[in-house]
Amino acid sequence: MPEIKCPNCEKVFTVDESGYAQILKQVRDAEFEKEIKQREDADLKMARLEQERTHQDALAKKEAALAEKDRQIEQLKAQLEKADTEKELAVTKATQEKERELSEKENEIVKLKGDIDLQKKEDELEKNNLIEVHKGEIKLRDEEIERLKDFKAKLSTKMVGESLEQHCLNQFNQLRMTAFPNSEFGKDNDASSGSKGDFIYRESSEGVEFISIMFEMKNEMDTTSTKHKNEDFFKELDKDRREKKCEYAVLVSLLEADNELYNNGIVDVSYAYEKMFVVRPQFFIPIISLLRNAALNSLVYRKQLAEIQSQQVDLYNFENNLMEFKGSFGRSVELAGKNYTKAIDDIQKAIDNLKDVKEKLELSMRQLNQANNKLDDVSIKKLTKNAPSVKQMFDEIKNEEG
Repeated sequence: MPEIKCPNCEKVFTVDESGYAQILKQVRDAEFEKEIKQREDADLKMARLEQERTHQDALAKKEAALAEKDRQIEQLKAQLEKADTEKELAVTKATQEKERELSEKENEIVKLKGDIDLQKKEDELEKNNLIEVHKGEIKLRDEEIERLKDFKAKLSTKMVGESLEQHCLNQFNQLRMTAFPNSEFGKDNDASSGSKGDFIYRESSEGVEFISIMFEMKNEMDTTSTKHKNEDFFKELDKDRREKKCEYAVLVSLLEADNELYNNGIVDVSYAYEKMFVVRPQFFIPIISLLRNAALNSLVYRKQLAEIQSQQVDLYNFENNLMEFKGSFGRSVELAGKNYTKAIDDIQKAIDNLKDVKEKLELSMRQLNQANNKLDDVSIKKLTKNAPSVKQMFDEIKNEEG
């Protein structure tokens, strides 16, 4: 059994195993709690020291920050004092500058008053001269108007229209090589359908036509008693556009001179006739450019469509060639069949003829054989059986030979 010695009286005790285990457990628990207590105390002490050190550091930082703030405040005060001083100097300088400028302005005003008075006199003189010049220009303009009126009065209706056509043609030719180098623009001379337009504009790219316009120019003399309207020509223009296979129709018109609708610019009348416009002569070139640029945006799709149509035409031609070949081949087969049947019939007829010839030849052979047999059986006695005179002759000949 284990023995335990008392540390105070040094007396030795004997205990059993269970008692020893209990004593040992008590000692261990006490030591463990003691150690835990010591560690907690140490941790608490360290935490307090750390907290105190952190607090000291925070105080130090705060004091440093306060010191920095004080320093910045002092700097700001110094800057403000300096700014106030500079501001006072600037105000003083600006005041002096303004006073100087005011003095200069007053001098300039005095000088300008003198210049204005002089300019007024010069303007008055120039105004009088301009009035005289304008009076002369107005007189020349009135004379020109009268001359044009007289000129228009002398022109026939056809000549008036041709003057507008020539004006548009000249406008186009001035820009043809720069703006429309690849275009075709000319008179519509095909009157096979009973009517024709004035001009046709066409333009292509790589063999694909992407824009075409039928133009009609309409004008009339001021003295004409019967005044036409633009809409009077829409139907005929649309008919010409369709017959000449143009995409757009444009009426260049000086009719209805007081109509604000047509005087405002390009007028789209597609509500009445498809893809038709009415313009004044000054919008002749802009309408071409507008429609041409819009068509250029669809050129890629037009080329693709032309390629598809070409492929469809090729397919159509291929189908036609195939059907033509089938028809020709069928006719040849039909003719060959007929000739074959005829040849078979002819061969059969020839065979039948040969059989008939063969039978006739065989019959002839049999008849010849029979004749030969009969010939072999022929004798003078038989021949002269019923001919006593002939028999007598043969007897006489025989006697003479004997």
